[in-house]
Amino acid sequence: MTTATLSLSELTAAATGAAKISAAASDAKRAAWLTAVADALDADADELVEIADSETSLGPARLKGEVARTTGQLRLFARVITEGSYLEAIIDHADPNSTPPKPDLRRILRPIGPVAVFSASNFPFAFSVAGGDTASALAVGCSVIVKAHSGHLRLSERTAEIVAEALGGAGAPQGLFAMVTGREVGTALVQDPAIRAVGFTGSIPGGRALFDLATSRPEPIPFYGELGSLNPVVVTEAALAERASQLAEGLATSFTLGAGQFCTKPGLVFIPAGTDFAAKVAEASKDKPALGMLTSRIAEAYPEGLRSFASVQGVEVVSGSVDQDAVANGAAPVVFTTSAAKVLERPEELLEECFGPTTILIEYTDREELRSVLAKVPGSLTATLHAQPGEDISALVDHLSELAGRVLFDGWPTGVAVNWAQQHGGPYPATTSLFTSVGATAVRRFLRPVAYQDAPEAVLHPALHESNPLGIPRRVDGELQLP
Repeated sequence: MTTATLSLSELTAAATGAAKISAAASDAKRAAWLTAVADALDADADELVEIADSETSLGPARLKGEVARTTGQLRLFARVITEGSYLEAIIDHADPNSTPPKPDLRRILRPIGPVAVFSASNFPFAFSVAGGDTASALAVGCSVIVKAHSGHLRLSERTAEIVAEALGGAGAPQGLFAMVTGREVGTALVQDPAIRAVGFTGSIPGGRALFDLATSRPEPIPFYGELGSLNPVVVTEAALAERASQLAEGLATSFTLGAGQFCTKPGLVFIPAGTDFAAKVAEASKDKPALGMLTSRIAEAYPEGLRSFASVQGVEVVSGSVDQDAVANGAAPVVFTTSAAKVLERPEELLEECFGPTTILIEYTDREELRSVLAKVPGSLTATLHAQPGEDISALVDHLSELAGRVLFDGWPTGVAVNWAQQHGGPYPATTSLFTSVGATAVRRFLRPVAYQDAPEAVLHPALHESNPLGIPRRVDGELQLP
Protein backbone atom coordinates (compact mmCIF):
# COMPACT_ATOMS: atom_id res chain seq x y z
CA MET A 1 0.00 0.00 0.00
CA THR A 2 2.86 2.39 -0.71
CA THR A 3 1.44 5.69 -1.96
CA ALA A 4 4.39 8.10 -1.91
CA THR A 5 4.98 7.91 -5.68
CA LEU A 6 1.32 8.17 -6.74
CA SER A 7 -0.36 11.37 -7.92
CA LEU A 8 -3.49 12.64 -6.22
CA SER A 9 -5.68 11.50 -9.11
CA GLU A 10 -4.14 8.02 -8.88
CA LEU A 11 -4.76 7.94 -5.12
CA THR A 12 -8.39 8.97 -5.46
CA ALA A 13 -8.94 6.47 -8.28
CA ALA A 14 -7.53 3.72 -6.08
CA ALA A 15 -9.66 4.93 -3.18
CA THR A 16 -12.77 4.75 -5.37
CA GLY A 17 -12.08 1.14 -6.28
CA ALA A 18 -11.24 0.18 -2.71
CA ALA A 19 -14.40 1.82 -1.38
CA LYS A 20 -16.55 -0.45 -3.55
CA ILE A 21 -14.78 -3.53 -2.24
CA SER A 22 -14.96 -2.34 1.36
CA ALA A 23 -18.65 -1.48 1.09
CA ALA A 24 -19.34 -5.03 -0.06
CA ALA A 25 -17.26 -6.58 2.73
CA SER A 26 -18.96 -7.86 5.85
CA ASP A 27 -18.95 -5.86 9.05
CA ALA A 28 -17.00 -8.67 10.69
CA LYS A 29 -14.28 -8.43 8.05
CA ARG A 30 -13.97 -4.65 8.38
CA ALA A 31 -13.90 -5.02 12.16
CA ALA A 32 -10.94 -7.35 11.75
CA TRP A 33 -9.16 -4.70 9.68
CA LEU A 34 -9.68 -2.11 12.42
CA THR A 35 -8.50 -4.49 15.11
CA ALA A 36 -5.36 -5.27 13.11
CA VAL A 37 -4.55 -1.55 12.92
CA ALA A 38 -5.14 -1.14 16.65
CA ASP A 39 -2.88 -4.08 17.47
CA ALA A 40 -0.11 -2.75 15.21
CA LEU A 41 -0.23 0.73 16.76
CA ASP A 42 -0.11 -0.74 20.26
CA ALA A 43 2.88 -2.90 19.29
CA ASP A 44 4.82 0.16 18.08
CA ALA A 45 3.56 2.57 20.74
CA ASP A 46 6.98 3.27 22.28
CA GLU A 47 8.48 4.25 18.94
CA LEU A 48 5.50 6.41 18.05
CA VAL A 49 5.47 8.19 21.41
CA GLU A 50 9.16 9.04 21.09
CA ILE A 51 8.62 10.58 17.65
CA ALA A 52 5.50 12.42 18.78
CA ASP A 53 7.21 13.92 21.82
CA SER A 54 10.09 15.22 19.73
CA GLU A 55 7.63 17.03 17.43
CA THR A 56 4.89 18.20 19.84
CA SER A 57 6.43 18.58 23.33
CA LEU A 58 3.31 16.98 24.82
CA GLY A 59 5.27 14.58 27.01
CA PRO A 60 5.42 10.76 27.07
CA ALA A 61 2.69 10.31 29.71
CA ARG A 62 0.10 12.30 27.78
CA LEU A 63 1.10 10.71 24.47
CA LYS A 64 0.98 7.14 25.78
CA GLY A 65 -2.52 7.81 26.98
CA GLU A 66 -3.44 9.20 23.59
CA VAL A 67 -2.15 6.11 21.80
CA ALA A 68 -4.36 4.02 24.08
CA ARG A 69 -7.32 6.26 23.30
CA THR A 70 -6.64 5.93 19.59
CA THR A 71 -6.48 2.15 19.59
CA GLY A 72 -9.49 2.10 21.91
CA GLN A 73 -11.41 4.13 19.31
CA LEU A 74 -10.54 1.64 16.59
CA ARG A 75 -11.77 -1.25 18.73
CA LEU A 76 -14.93 0.64 19.69
CA PHE A 77 -15.85 1.10 16.04
CA ALA A 78 -15.20 -2.59 15.45
CA ARG A 79 -17.82 -3.30 18.14
CA VAL A 80 -20.19 -0.67 16.73
CA ILE A 81 -20.35 -2.21 13.27
CA THR A 82 -20.66 -5.80 14.47
CA GLU A 83 -23.46 -4.83 16.89
CA GLY A 84 -25.33 -3.64 13.81
CA SER A 85 -27.74 -0.92 14.95
CA TYR A 86 -25.58 1.67 13.13
CA LEU A 87 -27.17 0.45 9.88
CA GLU A 88 -30.61 1.68 11.02
CA ALA A 89 -32.21 -1.22 9.18
CA ILE A 90 -35.97 -0.66 8.71
CA ILE A 91 -38.51 -2.94 7.05
CA ASP A 92 -42.09 -1.98 6.19
CA HIS A 93 -43.94 -4.90 4.61
CA ALA A 94 -46.32 -4.38 1.75
CA ASP A 95 -49.97 -3.71 2.57
CA PRO A 96 -52.16 -3.76 -0.56
CA ASN A 97 -55.27 -3.04 1.49
CA SER A 98 -54.10 0.34 2.81
CA THR A 99 -55.11 3.62 1.16
CA PRO A 100 -53.09 4.20 -0.90
CA PRO A 101 -51.58 0.68 -1.17
CA LYS A 102 -48.15 0.41 0.46
CA PRO A 103 -45.23 -1.30 -1.29
CA ASP A 104 -42.56 -3.32 0.49
CA LEU A 105 -39.92 -0.80 1.59
CA ARG A 106 -36.59 -1.64 3.20
CA ARG A 107 -34.23 1.12 4.29
CA ILE A 108 -30.60 0.99 5.35
CA LEU A 109 -27.54 3.24 5.69
CA ARG A 110 -24.78 2.74 3.14
CA PRO A 111 -21.20 4.10 3.01
CA ILE A 112 -20.81 7.40 1.20
CA GLY A 113 -17.53 6.58 -0.60
CA PRO A 114 -13.96 7.96 -0.44
CA VAL A 115 -13.42 10.37 2.46
CA ALA A 116 -10.74 13.03 3.00
CA VAL A 117 -9.53 13.47 6.60
CA PHE A 118 -7.53 16.48 7.82
CA SER A 119 -5.37 15.81 10.87
CA ALA A 120 -5.40 18.06 13.94
CA SER A 121 -2.36 19.67 15.51
CA ASN A 122 -3.32 19.20 19.17
CA PHE A 123 -4.02 15.45 19.12
CA PRO A 124 -1.25 13.83 17.04
CA PHE A 125 -2.80 10.39 17.48
CA ALA A 126 -6.50 10.57 18.41
CA PHE A 127 -7.45 13.22 15.80
CA SER A 128 -4.72 12.47 13.30
CA VAL A 129 -3.72 9.82 10.79
CA ALA A 130 -5.37 6.88 12.58
CA GLY A 131 -7.75 8.99 14.65
CA GLY A 132 -11.50 9.00 15.06
CA ASP A 133 -12.37 10.37 11.60
CA THR A 134 -10.24 7.74 9.88
CA ALA A 135 -11.47 4.93 12.11
CA SER A 136 -15.16 5.78 11.78
CA ALA A 137 -14.96 6.14 8.00
CA LEU A 138 -13.06 2.88 7.52
CA ALA A 139 -15.45 1.12 9.86
CA VAL A 140 -18.52 1.67 7.70
CA GLY A 141 -16.86 0.84 4.38
CA CYS A 142 -15.40 4.14 3.16
CA SER A 143 -11.85 4.53 1.91
CA VAL A 144 -9.76 7.30 3.48
CA ILE A 145 -7.10 9.72 2.26
CA VAL A 146 -5.52 11.61 5.16
CA LYS A 147 -3.96 15.04 4.80
CA ALA A 148 -1.18 15.07 7.42
CA HIS A 149 -0.67 18.02 9.75
CA SER A 150 2.58 19.89 9.25
CA GLY A 151 3.18 20.03 13.00
CA HIS A 152 4.02 16.33 13.25
CA LEU A 153 5.02 15.09 9.81
CA ARG A 154 7.50 12.41 10.88
CA LEU A 155 4.94 10.91 13.23
CA SER A 156 2.27 11.05 10.52
CA GLU A 157 4.50 9.29 8.02
CA ARG A 158 5.40 6.52 10.46
CA THR A 159 1.81 6.10 11.61
CA ALA A 160 0.63 5.89 8.00
CA GLU A 161 3.21 3.19 7.29
CA ILE A 162 1.96 1.13 10.23
CA VAL A 163 -1.69 1.59 9.27
CA ALA A 164 -1.08 0.66 5.64
CA GLU A 165 0.96 -2.42 6.56
CA ALA A 166 -1.65 -3.58 9.06
CA LEU A 167 -4.52 -3.15 6.61
CA GLY A 168 -2.62 -4.96 3.85
CA GLY A 169 -1.71 -7.80 6.19
CA ALA A 170 -5.34 -8.16 7.24
CA GLY A 171 -6.52 -8.46 3.65
CA ALA A 172 -7.95 -4.98 3.10
CA PRO A 173 -8.05 -3.80 -0.54
CA GLN A 174 -5.26 -1.75 -2.07
CA GLY A 175 -6.13 1.95 -1.95
CA LEU A 176 -8.34 1.76 1.13
CA PHE A 177 -5.98 4.09 3.01
CA ALA A 178 -3.46 6.70 1.89
CA MET A 179 -1.83 9.87 3.18
CA VAL A 180 -0.84 13.13 1.49
CA THR A 181 1.02 16.23 2.68
CA GLY A 182 1.04 19.92 1.84
CA ARG A 183 -1.53 22.71 1.89
CA GLU A 184 -2.02 22.83 -1.89
CA VAL A 185 -2.55 19.08 -2.07
CA GLY A 186 -5.05 19.32 0.78
CA THR A 187 -7.02 21.97 -1.09
CA ALA A 188 -7.00 19.87 -4.24
CA LEU A 189 -8.14 16.86 -2.23
CA VAL A 190 -11.31 18.65 -1.09
CA GLN A 191 -12.05 19.61 -4.69
CA ASP A 192 -11.35 16.19 -6.19
CA PRO A 193 -14.62 14.79 -7.62
CA ALA A 194 -13.87 11.33 -6.21
CA ILE A 195 -14.04 12.58 -2.61
CA ARG A 196 -17.53 12.26 -1.14
CA ALA A 197 -17.05 13.84 2.33
CA VAL A 198 -14.42 15.62 4.43
CA GLY A 199 -13.53 15.37 8.11
CA PHE A 200 -11.55 18.32 9.51
CA THR A 201 -10.22 19.47 12.89
CA GLY A 202 -8.45 22.83 13.01
CA SER A 203 -8.83 26.58 13.01
CA ILE A 204 -11.85 28.66 12.05
CA PRO A 205 -10.10 30.42 9.11
CA GLY A 206 -8.63 27.23 7.66
CA GLY A 207 -11.76 25.17 8.24
CA ARG A 208 -14.08 27.80 6.83
CA ALA A 209 -11.96 28.11 3.68
CA LEU A 210 -12.16 24.36 3.08
CA PHE A 211 -15.86 24.27 3.99
CA ASP A 212 -16.54 26.90 1.34
CA LEU A 213 -14.59 24.85 -1.22
CA ALA A 214 -16.50 21.67 -0.36
CA THR A 215 -19.90 23.31 -0.62
CA SER A 216 -19.13 25.33 -3.77
CA ARG A 217 -18.01 22.33 -5.83
CA PRO A 218 -20.13 21.51 -8.90
CA GLU A 219 -21.31 18.57 -6.78
CA PRO A 220 -21.20 19.83 -3.15
CA ILE A 221 -20.15 17.39 -0.46
CA PRO A 222 -20.54 17.29 3.34
CA PHE A 223 -17.76 18.99 5.29
CA TYR A 224 -17.61 17.80 8.88
CA GLY A 225 -15.40 20.45 10.46
CA GLU A 226 -14.48 21.14 14.07
CA LEU A 227 -13.27 24.75 14.04
CA GLY A 228 -13.21 26.61 17.37
CA SER A 229 -14.85 26.60 20.77
CA LEU A 230 -14.94 28.83 23.88
CA ASN A 231 -16.62 26.25 26.14
CA PRO A 232 -18.38 28.56 28.63
CA VAL A 233 -18.63 27.69 32.32
CA VAL A 234 -21.38 29.12 34.52
CA VAL A 235 -20.98 29.21 38.30
CA THR A 236 -23.98 30.12 40.41
CA GLU A 237 -23.82 32.20 43.59
CA ALA A 238 -24.75 29.19 45.72
CA ALA A 239 -22.03 27.02 44.20
CA LEU A 240 -19.41 29.71 44.71
CA ALA A 241 -20.44 30.22 48.32
CA GLU A 242 -20.22 26.49 49.00
CA ARG A 243 -17.01 25.45 47.21
CA ALA A 244 -15.07 28.40 45.80
CA SER A 245 -11.62 26.99 46.55
CA GLN A 246 -12.47 23.64 45.01
CA LEU A 247 -13.82 25.35 41.90
CA ALA A 248 -10.73 27.52 41.59
CA GLU A 249 -8.44 24.49 41.76
CA GLY A 250 -10.51 22.59 39.22
CA LEU A 251 -10.59 25.50 36.81
CA ALA A 252 -6.85 26.12 37.09
CA THR A 253 -6.12 22.48 36.30
CA SER A 254 -8.53 22.41 33.38
CA PHE A 255 -7.58 25.58 31.49
CA THR A 256 -3.84 24.91 31.81
CA LEU A 257 -4.00 21.23 30.86
CA GLY A 258 -1.77 20.53 27.87
CA ALA A 259 -0.75 24.19 27.73
CA GLY A 260 -4.39 25.11 27.13
CA GLN A 261 -4.38 23.43 23.73
CA PHE A 262 -7.46 21.26 24.21
CA CYS A 263 -10.47 22.01 22.02
CA THR A 264 -12.59 21.74 25.19
CA LYS A 265 -10.58 24.19 27.30
CA PRO A 266 -12.89 26.38 29.45
CA GLY A 267 -12.19 29.79 27.91
CA LEU A 268 -15.05 31.75 29.51
CA VAL A 269 -16.12 31.46 33.15
CA PHE A 270 -19.22 33.36 34.28
CA ILE A 271 -19.21 34.11 38.02
CA PRO A 272 -21.34 36.27 40.34
CA ALA A 273 -20.03 39.81 40.76
CA GLY A 274 -18.45 40.99 44.00
CA THR A 275 -16.57 37.88 45.12
CA ASP A 276 -12.90 37.03 45.64
CA PHE A 277 -13.02 34.11 43.22
CA ALA A 278 -10.57 35.77 40.80
CA ALA A 279 -7.98 35.90 43.56
CA LYS A 280 -8.53 32.22 44.31
CA VAL A 281 -8.06 31.28 40.65
CA ALA A 282 -4.93 33.41 40.51
CA GLU A 283 -3.56 31.61 43.56
CA ALA A 284 -4.42 28.20 42.11
CA SER A 285 -2.76 29.10 38.80
CA LYS A 286 0.42 30.78 39.97
CA ASP A 287 2.53 27.63 40.20
CA LYS A 288 1.35 26.08 36.95
CA PRO A 289 4.46 25.83 34.75
CA ALA A 290 5.03 27.35 31.33
CA LEU A 291 4.81 24.58 28.74
CA GLY A 292 6.03 24.19 25.19
CA MET A 293 3.34 24.55 22.55
CA LEU A 294 2.61 22.34 19.58
CA THR A 295 4.13 24.53 16.89
CA SER A 296 6.04 27.80 16.68
CA ARG A 297 3.10 29.33 14.84
CA ILE A 298 0.75 28.50 17.73
CA ALA A 299 3.32 29.76 20.23
CA GLU A 300 3.65 33.06 18.37
CA ALA A 301 -0.12 33.53 18.25
CA TYR A 302 -0.66 32.97 21.98
CA PRO A 303 0.87 36.26 23.26
CA GLU A 304 -0.91 38.11 20.46
CA GLY A 305 -4.22 36.80 21.74
CA LEU A 306 -3.32 37.77 25.30
CA ARG A 307 -2.44 41.30 24.27
CA SER A 308 -5.69 41.61 22.36
CA PHE A 309 -7.71 40.82 25.50
CA ALA A 310 -5.58 43.10 27.67
CA SER A 311 -6.01 46.04 25.28
CA VAL A 312 -9.75 46.23 25.97
CA GLN A 313 -10.50 48.84 28.61
CA GLY A 314 -12.24 47.16 31.53
CA VAL A 315 -10.31 43.89 31.22
CA GLU A 316 -7.80 43.20 34.00
CA VAL A 317 -4.99 40.69 34.29
CA VAL A 318 -5.29 38.98 37.67
CA SER A 319 -2.60 36.36 37.16
CA GLY A 320 0.34 35.95 34.82
CA SER A 321 1.78 38.28 32.20
CA VAL A 322 0.72 39.09 28.66
CA ASP A 323 4.32 39.99 27.81
CA GLN A 324 5.82 36.56 27.29
CA ASP A 325 7.83 34.71 24.68
CA ALA A 326 5.95 31.44 24.31
CA VAL A 327 8.29 30.28 21.54
CA ALA A 328 11.43 30.49 23.65
CA ASN A 329 10.07 29.94 27.14
CA GLY A 330 6.80 28.07 26.73
CA ALA A 331 3.28 29.35 27.32
CA ALA A 332 2.61 30.58 30.85
CA PRO A 333 -0.93 30.74 32.32
CA VAL A 334 -2.79 34.06 32.30
CA VAL A 335 -6.13 34.79 34.01
CA PHE A 336 -8.26 37.78 32.99
CA THR A 337 -11.33 39.28 34.61
CA THR A 338 -14.01 41.59 33.25
CA SER A 339 -17.74 42.26 33.52
CA ALA A 340 -20.66 40.87 31.60
CA ALA A 341 -21.52 44.44 30.64
CA LYS A 342 -18.12 44.84 28.99
CA VAL A 343 -18.57 41.59 27.06
CA LEU A 344 -21.97 42.81 25.85
CA GLU A 345 -20.28 46.02 24.75
CA ARG A 346 -17.24 44.43 23.05
CA PRO A 347 -18.21 40.86 22.04
CA GLU A 348 -16.10 40.85 18.87
CA GLU A 349 -12.90 41.26 20.89
CA LEU A 350 -13.71 39.29 24.04
CA LEU A 351 -15.57 36.31 22.58
CA GLU A 352 -12.59 35.11 20.59
CA GLU A 353 -10.73 31.85 21.14
CA CYS A 354 -7.16 32.22 22.43
CA PHE A 355 -5.41 28.90 21.98
CA GLY A 356 -3.26 28.45 25.09
CA PRO A 357 -3.42 28.41 28.91
CA THR A 358 -5.68 31.37 29.52
CA THR A 359 -9.26 32.01 30.60
CA ILE A 360 -11.51 35.00 31.21
CA LEU A 361 -13.59 35.36 34.39
CA ILE A 362 -16.75 37.31 33.56
CA GLU A 363 -18.73 38.80 36.45
CA TYR A 364 -22.52 38.98 36.08
CA THR A 365 -24.86 40.93 38.37
CA ASP A 366 -27.96 38.75 38.09
CA ARG A 367 -29.49 35.88 36.09
CA GLU A 368 -31.00 38.25 33.54
CA GLU A 369 -27.63 39.75 32.69
CA LEU A 370 -26.15 36.26 32.60
CA ARG A 371 -28.77 35.11 30.09
CA SER A 372 -28.12 38.22 27.97
CA VAL A 373 -24.40 37.62 27.76
CA LEU A 374 -24.79 33.87 27.17
CA ALA A 375 -26.92 34.73 24.15
CA LYS A 376 -23.82 36.38 22.63
CA VAL A 377 -21.54 33.37 23.11
CA PRO A 378 -20.93 31.55 19.81
CA GLY A 379 -21.60 27.84 19.41
CA SER A 380 -19.31 25.61 21.49
CA LEU A 381 -18.42 21.99 21.92
CA THR A 382 -19.21 22.11 25.64
CA ALA A 383 -20.95 24.19 28.27
CA THR A 384 -20.57 23.60 32.00
CA LEU A 385 -22.81 24.47 34.94
CA HIS A 386 -21.76 24.51 38.59
CA ALA A 387 -24.80 24.80 40.86
CA GLN A 388 -26.03 23.45 44.18
CA PRO A 389 -28.74 20.83 44.75
CA GLY A 390 -32.20 22.39 44.87
CA GLU A 391 -31.37 25.44 42.74
CA ASP A 392 -33.72 26.30 39.91
CA ILE A 393 -31.41 25.83 36.94
CA SER A 394 -33.88 24.77 34.22
CA ALA A 395 -33.63 28.05 32.29
CA LEU A 396 -29.82 27.98 32.43
CA VAL A 397 -29.73 24.39 31.21
CA ASP A 398 -31.95 25.37 28.28
CA HIS A 399 -29.60 28.25 27.40
CA LEU A 400 -26.50 26.07 27.61
CA SER A 401 -28.16 23.30 25.59
CA GLU A 402 -28.81 25.80 22.82
CA LEU A 403 -25.17 26.79 22.46
CA ALA A 404 -23.27 23.54 23.04
CA GLY A 405 -23.31 19.88 22.09
CA ARG A 406 -22.34 18.57 25.54
CA VAL A 407 -23.58 20.08 28.81
CA LEU A 408 -21.63 19.17 31.96
CA PHE A 409 -22.71 19.48 35.56
CA ASP A 410 -20.19 20.04 38.38
CA GLY A 411 -17.22 18.95 36.31
CA TRP A 412 -14.73 20.31 33.77
CA PRO A 413 -14.87 19.88 30.01
CA THR A 414 -11.27 18.86 29.29
CA GLY A 415 -11.40 15.12 28.69
CA VAL A 416 -13.74 13.50 26.18
CA ALA A 417 -14.92 9.95 26.84
CA VAL A 418 -14.99 7.69 23.79
CA ASN A 419 -18.21 5.70 24.10
CA TRP A 420 -21.68 5.17 22.68
CA ALA A 421 -23.33 8.28 24.15
CA GLN A 422 -20.65 10.89 23.47
CA GLN A 423 -21.47 14.07 21.53
CA HIS A 424 -18.42 16.02 20.43
CA GLY A 425 -19.83 18.75 18.24
CA GLY A 426 -21.92 21.87 18.59
CA PRO A 427 -23.43 24.83 16.75
CA TYR A 428 -21.15 26.80 14.43
CA PRO A 429 -18.31 27.65 14.77
CA ALA A 430 -17.71 24.67 17.05
CA THR A 431 -18.61 22.42 14.15
CA THR A 432 -20.13 22.74 10.69
CA SER A 433 -22.65 19.94 11.20
CA LEU A 434 -24.96 18.39 13.78
CA PHE A 435 -22.93 15.19 14.12
CA THR A 436 -20.29 14.07 16.60
CA SER A 437 -16.66 13.35 15.75
CA VAL A 438 -16.15 11.23 18.89
CA GLY A 439 -18.05 8.15 20.00
CA ALA A 440 -20.10 5.46 18.33
CA THR A 441 -22.40 7.71 16.32
CA ALA A 442 -19.44 9.40 14.59
CA VAL A 443 -19.94 6.77 11.88
CA ARG A 444 -23.22 8.46 10.87
CA ARG A 445 -21.28 11.20 9.08
CA PHE A 446 -20.05 8.81 6.43
CA LEU A 447 -23.31 7.01 5.69
CA ARG A 448 -26.33 7.83 3.54
CA PRO A 449 -29.81 6.27 3.60
CA VAL A 450 -31.09 4.14 0.72
CA ALA A 451 -34.59 2.61 0.53
CA TYR A 452 -35.33 -0.42 -1.63
CA GLN A 453 -38.89 -0.86 -2.89
CA ASP A 454 -40.23 -4.31 -3.77
CA ALA A 455 -36.66 -5.57 -4.17
CA PRO A 456 -35.81 -9.27 -4.54
CA GLU A 457 -34.10 -10.46 -1.38
CA ALA A 458 -31.07 -11.69 -3.31
CA VAL A 459 -29.96 -8.12 -4.06
CA LEU A 460 -30.50 -6.78 -0.54
CA HIS A 461 -27.95 -6.30 2.22
CA PRO A 462 -28.21 -9.21 4.70
CA ALA A 463 -29.48 -6.74 7.33
CA LEU A 464 -32.68 -6.40 5.26
CA HIS A 465 -33.27 -10.13 4.73
CA GLU A 466 -36.47 -11.41 6.24
CA SER A 467 -34.73 -13.90 8.53
CA ASN A 468 -32.32 -11.27 9.97
CA PRO A 469 -29.27 -13.52 9.47
CA LEU A 470 -26.96 -10.97 11.13
CA GLY A 471 -29.02 -10.96 14.31
CA ILE A 472 -29.04 -7.17 14.61
CA PRO A 473 -31.59 -4.70 16.02
CA ARG A 474 -34.16 -3.63 13.38
CA ARG A 475 -37.48 -1.81 13.13
CA VAL A 476 -40.07 -3.95 11.38
CA ASP A 477 -43.54 -2.57 10.58
CA GLY A 478 -42.97 0.20 13.09
CA GLU A 479 -41.89 -2.06 15.95
CA LEU A 480 -38.33 -2.16 17.28
CA GLN A 481 -37.09 -5.74 17.27
CA LEU A 482 -34.05 -6.72 19.27
CA PRO A 483 -32.03 -9.87 18.48
